[in-house]
Amino acid sequence: MVKFYRHQLSNGLQILVYPDYSTPMVALDVCYHVGAKNENPNRTGFAHLFEHLMFGGTKRIPDYDEALQHAGGENNAYTTNDLTNYYLTVPKENLETGFWLEADRMLELDFSEEKLNIQKNVVIEEFKQRNLNQPYGDVWELLRSLAYEVHPYRWQTIGKEISHIADASLDEVKAFFYRYYAPDNAALILSGNVDEDLCVKLAEKWFGSIPNRQVNKAPIPQEPKQTALREMTVERDVPDTALYLAFHMPGRQERGYYVCDLISDVLSNGNSSRMYQRLIKEQKLFVELDAYVSGDHDPGLFIVSGKLAGGVTIDQARKAIWEELRRIQEEPVTAIELEKVKNKLEANVVYSQMNYLHMAQELAGFENIDRAERINEQMLIYRSITSSDLMTRAGQLFRETNCSQLNYMAKQ
Repeated sequence: MVKFYRHQLSNGLQILVYPDYSTPMVALDVCYHVGAKNENPNRTGFAHLFEHLMFGGTKRIPDYDEALQHAGGENNAYTTNDLTNYYLTVPKENLETGFWLEADRMLELDFSEEKLNIQKNVVIEEFKQRNLNQPYGDVWELLRSLAYEVHPYRWQTIGKEISHIADASLDEVKAFFYRYYAPDNAALILSGNVDEDLCVKLAEKWFGSIPNRQVNKAPIPQEPKQTALREMTVERDVPDTALYLAFHMPGRQERGYYVCDLISDVLSNGNSSRMYQRLIKEQKLFVELDAYVSGDHDPGLFIVSGKLAGGVTIDQARKAIWEELRRIQEEPVTAIELEKVKNKLEANVVYSQMNYLHMAQELAGFENIDRAERINEQMLIYRSITSSDLMTRAGQLFRETNCSQLNYMAKQ
């Protein structure tokens, strides 16, 4: 049981405190409930752009990194489809420095054309490196746009195209900040060697006077049910031809998400998994093969991806994968098989909870879904899942009419 404490400031800021006295350090995490899914379809990549802009300084603190380094701290951030998360670690004696830094940039950034252009160039280069210059770099861009027609998960956090960032104006960037970067759209998580009362006192001191912005998000369009197989074939300069199958699956608030997660482990987690044993070791059809869930908070994707062995055709690879997907619908997963994946998953959860920074990020993620208390429910859900649940969900999931297939052909 993860024991943490919850408080709320009058401006709407949620505060979560998770004491862990095994470390002399403290993690301070600020999770903003804005991700790529909240962007204008014609101005994608803004959530990720702010991951960079937030380190550009304020009028009161021109150099965020320097101020934190003087306190013996480190920091980083990441953006997903659902959230933007900023975190720092400091020795417990310097905790207030973290409050000072994060509250100051929540209030206001030092916006300028020069700073914006610098970060736009950084993001554009990142886009080129990630999507254009890296082998298999555009897979997610292609697969998301194939699987989704309406939901904003159809673009990546880096954005749909370079022009959306290149053409972004200072006014547009400011409007995004003042719309989403607010105490009533954020959670502050303290983890590590912390005192609950002190954290609440410091939160009130540094964040309490920041006005809420009455954040009003546009509703997220819901993806209509897929009714036919979608298929795309591209040719790229890569070493191995690859096959990707994407299936629509439940979101993180649904029990079905956890069932899908276990199905992915049964299929491909480890050298004893079904697909590794049959399709890599025995039949030698693939050099790499994996099944995993996208982890998105709204209904996401169950992915099966594989790089084909030499001489194997897309049709052969596809047929072999579908045989395994049908098998899990028709043959019950054995008690030993199911217990093994549950034990491995539980061990990973327990191990991750030993790290104070990881705990801050986990609490932030669950709070973004809807409430951090879910962190204590996940293993109960996993443990309750039966072999029958796996068969039923697999039957709903693995249908050709629910599949988007990307054939990623190596140039000859």
